[in-house]
Amino acid sequence: MTAPRTLRADDARAPQRPRDRSAAGLLLLVSGAAVVLGIMTAEALYPARYEVHRNTVSDLAAMRPEDVVRQPSAAIFNTTMIVCGVLIVAAAVLLHRSRAGLLPVLAVAGLGIGMVGVGLFPGNTVMAVHQLVSIATFLCGGLAAILTARLSARALRPVHLLLGGVALAFLIGYLVLGDVGPFDRLGEGGVERWIVYPVVLWIVVFGAGLAASPSDPPAA
Repeated sequence: MTAPRTLRADDARAPQRPRDRSAAGLLLLVSGAAVVLGIMTAEALYPARYEVHRNTVSDLAAMRPEDVVRQPSAAIFNTTMIVCGVLIVAAAVLLHRSRAGLLPVLAVAGLGIGMVGVGLFPGNTVMAVHQLVSIATFLCGGLAAILTARLSARALRPVHLLLGGVALAFLIGYLVLGDVGPFDRLGEGGVERWIVYPVVLWIVVFGAGLAASPSDPPAA
C-alpha cells in the first residue's frame, strides 16, 4: 500500500497563484484606464489656459510658476494618482504572492508608491518632494515595463521592452540634454507625455494579459 504523499506548502499554494495574478492584472487594467480617463477629464475641465506643449500633467494639480490650484482639475488629478497608486501597490502585493520575482515586484510597487506621492505632494506643497517622487515614478514605471516582460505571453514581451525603453529614453534624454533638438520641439509637456503614456499603455497591456491568463507565467 502506497503511503499518502505529504502535502507541501508549495503544492497547497499553487492553485492560488493564477488567481493572484488574475486579480493583479485586473487591478492594473483598471488603474491604467483610470489614469488616462482622469488626466483627460482634468484637462477638459481645467478652467484656464492649458497647453499640452507647455504644461505637464502635474500642472493640473498646481499650475506653475505660481503653483496656482484650480478646481475641479486639481482634485480630479490628485485623487486619480492616489487611488490608482494604491491599486498598483495592491497589484504588486498580489504579484509577490504569485512569486513573480523580486525585481519586477519592487518596480511595480515603486511605481504605485510614487503615484501616491505625486497625488499627496503636488507642486504647491514641497516642490523638491514633488520633483523627487515624479522622477522616481517615471523611472520605476519604465523599469517595471521592462522587468515584467518575462511574466507576459511571449508575443507581448517586445511590447513591454518597447514601451519601457521609450519611457526611459525620454526620461534620461531630457534630464541629461534638456531642451535641445526634438525635446525642444515637443516642449516640456510633450516630453513628459512621452514618458507617462508609454508607462500607462504598459500598465493596460500587462494588466489585460494577466487578467486573461489563468496559467502560470511563461518560462523566461
